[in-house]
Amino acid sequence: MTIRPDPRFTTIERERVADRVAEELKRLITGGKLAPGERLPGERQLADMMGVSRVSVRAALQQLKTQGLVFAVQGGGTRIIASAEELDSALTHLVQADLSNLRDLMEIRSHLEVWAAAKAAERADPEDLARMHDALEIMCDPTREPHHKAEDDYQFHLSIAKAAGSAVYLHLMTVLGDVMESMLEFHRFTLLGTDEEDNLLLEQHRKICTSIEQGDPQAAAAAMAEHLDHIISCYAQEEQKDGKPSSRRLAG
Repeated sequence: MTIRPDPRFTTIERERVADRVAEELKRLITGGKLAPGERLPGERQLADMMGVSRVSVRAALQQLKTQGLVFAVQGGGTRIIASAEELDSALTHLVQADLSNLRDLMEIRSHLEVWAAAKAAERADPEDLARMHDALEIMCDPTREPHHKAEDDYQFHLSIAKAAGSAVYLHLMTVLGDVMESMLEFHRFTLLGTDEEDNLLLEQHRKICTSIEQGDPQAAAAAMAEHLDHIISCYAQEEQKDGKPSSRRLAG
């Protein structure tokens, strides 16, 4: 018996397991659950955790590489795409060359981070809060070596970026990683290098953390704004010292 074609119906293509694995990994990446720069588990581990074959995992990873979402790590393994290295390098040179460039970036950063703090208060889950609290505890540890101050500061702000639940914002923070650390080195050792300023910054970070933990977006945004506005005001004071601040180079 010949079946007459009916244009209302189309052939349903079979979905390969590899396609489903790729879609699940893409969902985790775009949802911020897999962070930029994070190294994925090995093929065997992924296969075991997802209940599929290594062949399917390998094919899925190849799809994501083609789409520019992951890249192969030298020596084996796969990592989430983290940064546009040329952009990061150029921006680092700009902010190191001129204090006014760094202040511009600081003001741009303040708008983004106030937004992120409010979102973190709305969206953070227990894992996000634990990560942020741990980062704060490390910052406040009196036995911690001082040369870690900029690194610890960055990790705290990165924990807020993860808690904000925005893959786009998290990617921006990661792209700016080297620039942020360069900026924080300047803040913690030059611009705000006194013990008094250290204590004030730690108190401001505690206030931000508490507001986010309490799930209060307005308080979190206000605490972050207070913290970053204080730093921006210190730039203004620094610029008044020489009269011509914009020509001053930063270390780095």
